[in-house]
Amino acid sequence: MGLWLADAPLVLASQSSARRMLLTAAGVPVDAHPADIDERGLERGLESAAMAQSAGGAVAALLAREKAVAVESRYRGRLTLGADQTLTLDGKRFAKPADRKAARAQLRELCGRTHELHSAVAFVQHGAVLFEYVAMARLTMRNFSDDFLELYLDAVGDAVTASVGAYQIEGRGVQLFERVDGDYFTVLGLPLMEALEFLRRIGCLAR
Repeated sequence: MGLWLADAPLVLASQSSARRMLLTAAGVPVDAHPADIDERGLERGLESAAMAQSAGGAVAALLAREKAVAVESRYRGRLTLGADQTLTLDGKRFAKPADRKAARAQLRELCGRTHELHSAVAFVQHGAVLFEYVAMARLTMRNFSDDFLELYLDAVGDAVTASVGAYQIEGRGVQLFERVDGDYFTVLGLPLMEALEFLRRIGCLAR
């Protein structure tokens, strides 16, 4: 008997290779089925003053939940995990850069400053949200030179548009930073410890 005790793999409502890698490395088999939702439209719905106080966490939680709900509706009865991550700097939210030019501008803005990453996870089954959690990490970029930035962009290529921060800290992106305060898995986009504990609690993982 393995660590995974459920009859079917976990459905992962995400196209993130990092999240899939984290789960499978931890012994959780996954079927990945990215959600097709209007993320920007959902974000625009969070305009109340109460939400504005914790915009990054609120947006991440909402998108994780909606992704899980959307995908689970196609695989009704299968336990589904949705996840999302947001980046904020002094209250400003950043999205994935559209191209190299946008990534360059974003990294110049983050250079030498401390930003926040909020990573959210939500589990849905039979249309009900069973568990959700939001974690936060603070990351400080070093004062890198313009020459280094161009070398970095050359080195990572199209991958620079694959994440909200224009970096993958598990790869060359770590060279952008001087300090990271928070859980490593949160930085990668999934509060893994909390997700695994929930799976143990409901009997999907061995205790």
